[in-house]
Amino acid sequence: MADQATAQEFDILVLGGGSGGYATALRAVQLGFTVGLVEKAKLGGTCLHNGCIPTKALLHSAELADHARDSAKYGVNVTLDSIDMSAVNAYKDGIIAGKFKGLQGLIKSKGITVIEGEGKLQGNNTVVVNGTSYTGKNIVLATGSYSRSLPGLEIGGKVITSDQALTMDYIPKSAIVLGGGVIGVEFASVWKSFGVDVTIIEGLPSLVPNEDAAIVKNLERAFKKRGIKFTTGIFFQGVEQNDDGVKVTLVDGQTFEADLLLVAVGRGPVTANLGYEEAGITIDRGFVITNERLHTGVGNIYAVGDIVPGVQLAHRGYQQGIFVAEEIAGLNPAIVEDINIPKVTYCEPEIATVGYTEKAAKEKFGEDQVQTQEFNLAGNGKSSILGTGGIVKLVRQKDGPVVGIHMIGSRMGEQIGEAQLIVNWEAYPEDVAQLVHAHPTQNESLGEAHLALAGKALHG
Repeated sequence: MADQATAQEFDILVLGGGSGGYATALRAVQLGFTVGLVEKAKLGGTCLHNGCIPTKALLHSAELADHARDSAKYGVNVTLDSIDMSAVNAYKDGIIAGKFKGLQGLIKSKGITVIEGEGKLQGNNTVVVNGTSYTGKNIVLATGSYSRSLPGLEIGGKVITSDQALTMDYIPKSAIVLGGGVIGVEFASVWKSFGVDVTIIEGLPSLVPNEDAAIVKNLERAFKKRGIKFTTGIFFQGVEQNDDGVKVTLVDGQTFEADLLLVAVGRGPVTANLGYEEAGITIDRGFVITNERLHTGVGNIYAVGDIVPGVQLAHRGYQQGIFVAEEIAGLNPAIVEDINIPKVTYCEPEIATVGYTEKAAKEKFGEDQVQTQEFNLAGNGKSSILGTGGIVKLVRQKDGPVVGIHMIGSRMGEQIGEAQLIVNWEAYPEDVAQLVHAHPTQNESLGEAHLALAGKALHG
């Protein structure tokens, strides 16, 4: 084989170096394949550079601001003087830089050839980068997503997306967040903690509309208590901006004014002008359509991550990358089903869910074939110590396994690990009820909820 640095033929050629792409590459070299990884910007993609990692860093700074504000009730007298955005950004950027350096070192140490530049698919087995052709016996498309806007809504000036919000060097006095999904509620949460007057506008009937109704109710109540304003069920009409700020109009004529508008209406797939359609790949509203084994139906071309319809989560792309590498190796890996992928929304309070909502379970198994159980965190010692409320809600098939777990409360994202094992291993409440949960932890709330669902509730 030619020298790695100049090699232009690979067993697997991956287009995109984000969570899905680099996971494909790492698993593939582990399985003995030669791998070329094409990346136009930076390894790590959206998640590392302008998604999961930077937003969580901001949310940690926000948590510390809230702690300072509320410290007196815990007997600690500190005051919140100010938020220094340049220091917040330096902390955030330091985390990213460290992880980026680690990832670069890992990719290099495994002998993966990184091809820098924008790649374009040409035919079934070729990717052209900066005029040079590279071939792969197998090709994996992992080109990721971008911050979407609405038709006719121009991004610019005081109308921004999460990309600009993550690099802001000042704190606005007021902000309107268009979109009450995951990205919208996380930014609203950060800004409120930083002292911003925040209003969320969501056209659907509730905030976080994909969550279980009990979670929605809890989040909306918590946001009201925090002073985060929101309007739901009325769609956005338009925005005007001038030197003073923005004026947003809804379809019913209501208007809202603020310093800036954050457009958080979701992320769109990066698939345009990359040669996908010309190669015969099926594209629907920008997404790459695959079979359940992530094959595109063309040659040996697969697709992973945010360009494949479904939940847009870094860990889904990562898992799909591993899956495709194993699929190419003929290992026949188990299919990764979206419904069983854990999801965390890191606003305050945090939301952590896996599996079916009550509504979805009833649609799938039948109205009278579903049982639910709620455990209130008011009965949990550690949650009381932390000063948080919230719930754990279980959804089970009648006389069958637990098919959904939905949690809300400060730090409850950390409980998703056991929750996803319960759902993915199709555990019965009785199986979990006999396991010992350490005291005092928030993790106990999961144990207590399963005890209750098994008919052995000791608390509540």
